[in-house]
Amino acid sequence: MISERPAEAEDRAVPGHWEGDLLMGKRMTAIGTLVERATRYVMLVPLPDGNTAESVRTALAETIQRLPEHLGRSLTWDQGKEMAEHARFTIDTGVQVYFCDPKSPWQRGSNENTNGLLRQYFPKGTDMAALTQDDLDQAAHSLNNRPRQTLGWKAPSQKLAEVLQ
Repeated sequence: MISERPAEAEDRAVPGHWEGDLLMGKRMTAIGTLVERATRYVMLVPLPDGNTAESVRTALAETIQRLPEHLGRSLTWDQGKEMAEHARFTIDTGVQVYFCDPKSPWQRGSNENTNGLLRQYFPKGTDMAALTQDDLDQAAHSLNNRPRQTLGWKAPSQKLAEVLQ
């Protein structure tokens, strides 16, 4: 549960703690959204095989494993059945998964905000299965280069670059 998540994740002091969710589209199609808590950096994960627990686990693991090790500390998710394979995800990636309390989406506030911004690019009713990785990368690039007041008017990509130095 989220109450067991390390304090460093709560206060955003240490990068590598992620919030995740699915952005749903037409006919139960979806993409995975990952937002790093300290930098607000966004990664979008295609789910071409659907949003089953196995498909989500596989796609998220492939994405997370491309990160430098110090940027893969934890993942906070809601109570959705798509994360039923969270234990295997942790074994595969070394990234511990924490779950929000039921009906408490604000406990993943960065991700909820980002999903709202993503609706500018992928409105409700979008067939997410028709999106290419290039489509997802363009939307993520746009968000990652948008300055944020909460980051002292730096963009998430700038904050991530500071972490990687």
